[in-house]
Amino acid sequence: MMTMRYRGRACLSLMFAMMLGAGAPALAAELKVVSWGGALQEAQAKVFFDGFSKETGTKVTQDSWSGELAKLRAMVDSGNVVWDVVDMDPQTAAAACEQGLLERIGDDAAFKNAGLVDGALTDCAVGTSTYATILAFQKDAFPTAPASVVDIFDTKAFPGKRAFRKSPVDTLEIALLADGVAPGEIYKTLETQEGIDRAFKKLDTIKADIVWWEAGAQPAQLLKSGEVKMAVAWNGRIADANAKENADLGIAWKNQIRGFDMWVIPVGTKNAALAKDFVSYTIKPEVNAELSKFIAYGPTVEAASALVDKALLDSLPSAPSNSDGALAQDGGFWGANGDALNARFASWVAQ
Repeated sequence: MMTMRYRGRACLSLMFAMMLGAGAPALAAELKVVSWGGALQEAQAKVFFDGFSKETGTKVTQDSWSGELAKLRAMVDSGNVVWDVVDMDPQTAAAACEQGLLERIGDDAAFKNAGLVDGALTDCAVGTSTYATILAFQKDAFPTAPASVVDIFDTKAFPGKRAFRKSPVDTLEIALLADGVAPGEIYKTLETQEGIDRAFKKLDTIKADIVWWEAGAQPAQLLKSGEVKMAVAWNGRIADANAKENADLGIAWKNQIRGFDMWVIPVGTKNAALAKDFVSYTIKPEVNAELSKFIAYGPTVEAASALVDKALLDSLPSAPSNSDGALAQDGGFWGANGDALNARFASWVAQ
């Protein structure tokens, strides 16, 4: 039988524990978001990560990656998924979705009813910004400035070394555009063996002049150092170099290849519901419009376009003045054909 003395001590201990519990703050939710680093991730942190933290109390931690799926696949296969939300380009998202690495979120009402532009919502991905692959160049390198991305193939008018991303993505499309294929026929052409051969034959004409890059910051560095005179690049990286490094590089927008930065949620994350809340936050029109203040990428939410500062519009890929001959990147095509084309491209580069 419990003595009165012991019972009193037990009551006091219980009361003390309850008081400690009442005064202790609840542990904050935590979300790990992964992006591409550099200017884009800095902008995302200012607008999306910090904003979501302030609104919800969630601690957002960051990681960066280079687009290789092996690390994510290892997480999913082992059941130890430590990434909650990942920024992918359309083709990587399509491939990861096909491989069963991602939650299928395309049918969620919150995303279907968000007013996203065409192409910004797929089975496993939600687009949050619009970027473009463009032609960047040294302004003083040529008597007449290049006017189109396909001018990178014109070595007579624009002699010198030129830089391409070391990937078939965008490279094969630009090769076919330069060979006279209309934007609307590019992917139909690439679905045929003849079309693939045609793209590589066009690349053969300038192969000796190509310098390859693999990280998004490299094109601006190569141009500033004088190693190349022109480069296929992501518009936000060039705009950032001009703004922060006084790079004074030109941009040719015609025949840009337009893509999206897209949020995906890995299968197996323990924070799937919170991850969806985060993605929903980034596509609120007033939030989605803010990103363009910090990087020259356009919004993906139709209602956000009207909220973007008019002084910024001409620097965005989505501006009508920059859209002549634009090609929308087909992530589904690359998801289905990427392995085979990557293998052929790697073999071609090595020859």
